[in-house]
Amino acid sequence: MLFSGDRKVDYASLEKTIAKAITGFAKLGLRPGSAVALMLRNDIAFFEAAAAINGAGANTVPINWHLKAAEAGHILRDSGASALVCHRDLLPQIAGEVPRGLPTFIVETPPEIARAYNTGPAPNIDQIESLPWSEWVQTHQPSEAPQGRGGSMIYTSGTTGTPKGVVRPRPGPAQLAAMDRVSAITYGLKPDDDIVVLMNGPMYHSAPYSYAMLAFRHRCSIVLQPRFEPEDLLRLIEKHRVTHMHMVPTMFVRLLRLPDEARRRYDLSSLRFVVHGAAPCPPEVKQAMIRWWGPVINEYYGSTETGIPVWHSSEEALRKPGTVGRVIEGGIVRIFDPEGRALPPGEIGEIYVRQTALLDFTYHGNAAARAEVGREGLVTVGDVGYLDEDGYLFLSDRKRDMVISGGVNIYPAEIEAVLITMPGVRDCAVFGIPDEEYGERLCACIEAETGSSIDAAAVQEFIGTRLANYKVPRLVRFLDALPREDSGKIFKRRLREPYWQGRTRQT
Repeated sequence: MLFSGDRKVDYASLEKTIAKAITGFAKLGLRPGSAVALMLRNDIAFFEAAAAINGAGANTVPINWHLKAAEAGHILRDSGASALVCHRDLLPQIAGEVPRGLPTFIVETPPEIARAYNTGPAPNIDQIESLPWSEWVQTHQPSEAPQGRGGSMIYTSGTTGTPKGVVRPRPGPAQLAAMDRVSAITYGLKPDDDIVVLMNGPMYHSAPYSYAMLAFRHRCSIVLQPRFEPEDLLRLIEKHRVTHMHMVPTMFVRLLRLPDEARRRYDLSSLRFVVHGAAPCPPEVKQAMIRWWGPVINEYYGSTETGIPVWHSSEEALRKPGTVGRVIEGGIVRIFDPEGRALPPGEIGEIYVRQTALLDFTYHGNAAARAEVGREGLVTVGDVGYLDEDGYLFLSDRKRDMVISGGVNIYPAEIEAVLITMPGVRDCAVFGIPDEEYGERLCACIEAETGSSIDAAAVQEFIGTRLANYKVPRLVRFLDALPREDSGKIFKRRLREPYWQGRTRQT
């Protein structure tokens, strides 16, 4: 059963809708290697469309619904999308870049999503050539042909440049079995009538997408939260007796800031397996969540490109504060210095990993970019860190985020992990900006809690009592909102670029 707001639908009904949509997509000419883009919030229609696309043997291309016309247009063109399925309220923001003649299907924005995002009255899209998704699906007879085994083309977030589509060959039975074993470890998901999954992260992002589609394939009960809101999450856990969730550390921080009365109001005893990733989690935050929810908090390290090679449990998190885990079945991790030499435990270098349960990937139409991130069969996403003597991986920062000030390497992630714990700080990002004397100096951008009265001096004092003085940002800015994805990643490039325009970076 799938739940969203006051709506619910069982798997038998969903399978009938999906079979009809497969017929429709087949009539559009979809074949293995074709792509269909989805610009949908977390909705029941997302599962209908994604399952039908894959059933037709094609690739699903989820599009970040925060994107504007030019950004979405790039993905539609680059992926070679054969069709687009889009929520009604989202279509106007990208309509100018939808390729002419591209079959476009409109999903009516359901009430719970409209309320959560305050979308207002349904926009008039009569001037845009499109078909209503639900009506189009019902015009077709259910497909009786064996369902294909399509995949996905997930576009990287673009935090470091133009988004690139990650594609893989279709897995065979051996790979599927290995992937299921890895998913059982990392996500805790397996065919089980008792599993109730709550989805609160955006399914355009690779981890929530893979998590949601695996839960769907296993026929788990799935509860969709239209938009993450801390106390509403607790309410849904109690109401549906939720057992499994995928989260990001920002959600933990906001949950921990709820009043004690609200935190005690809900019965969370049904929780069995909560997994998080996508961004570093300060050890203090992890420990506080384990004290509150119990030893159900798990963490993975990986990416769209690499899959998940590294994972750890609550017990390991308490024993190894700050780790992102150690290799699991199929996982490989190595640390290299700038000259390509493998480093021993304890030495910081660039992290290269791979999950061998997944077939190797390429960037769609960009083999050169794929070659740039590889070394000895492994892949880097630009993270810097080290392995300890027991094989546990620790992150220092992203290579491209590292700041070199006066010849000293500074890792902003360390500063952010402290700053996010300061009362009054909702979100933060620390990065390097030009400095005539030192080459670079630190800048902190902060999104403050509503009603907070913190200022730059208070921020600098808070950090200065916890970290070395050279790690205290010399510039502190307060913004109404940071450019953060719902996945938890901040678009630091957008914050940093204005300072470096017309300059050649030193790092």
